[in-house]
Amino acid sequence: MSETGRNGAGAGATGLRERKKQRMYRTVSDTAIRLFLEKGFDAVSVAEVAAAAEISKPTLFRYFPAKEDLVLYRFADHEGEAARVVQQGSGSPVEALRRHFLDGLERCDPITGLNDHPEVLAYQSLLYGTPALAARLYGYLERSEAALAEALGGGLDGRLAAGQIVAVQRILALENWRRIAAGERAADVRGDAVAAAERAFGLLAAGLPAAGRRADG
Repeated sequence: MSETGRNGAGAGATGLRERKKQRMYRTVSDTAIRLFLEKGFDAVSVAEVAAAAEISKPTLFRYFPAKEDLVLYRFADHEGEAARVVQQGSGSPVEALRRHFLDGLERCDPITGLNDHPEVLAYQSLLYGTPALAARLYGYLERSEAALAEALGGGLDGRLAAGQIVAVQRILALENWRRIAAGERAADVRGDAVAAAERAFGLLAAGLPAAGRRADG
């Protein structure tokens, strides 16, 4: 077999293994969330999740180091999102993040809190209503904050700016979710959500000099 053929086969095998791995993550996480919603997070053991997913407990822990990660897996793709937006976007970092958040509101991205689909509401109620999950979520936010700080140039100014940006995004999303969880429709909250985001990112732009430049600028 030629060198090109061997490399191509290897790349295909690697891609297949990665797809299988991602399917395993999704399947086990979805199984766990279904059980947690049915019975409550604290009432379901990791062994019960493993049995329902038809895998061993040690295998489950290879994919999910902690029980809380079974739920927070859905946040994994968002962990470095703010940093990627800053690195790949145009204009100032705050402006790039503002556009990204507003686009999320337009799409009713669950990460913005502006989504009234019953399954999304159930998941968010589980997340924010379970102290262990809410506490574990802060670990994800801290890693997102650290990545964003680097994208903003690092140092104290970058860390201060990143902390405030991540806090603003979290507070905006929580406000949207709380209103929808209280019975309002996403369509009725949208106008206020957009106005709040515009105001919040405007304040960030005015008060964070470090967030006006990129790490490579």
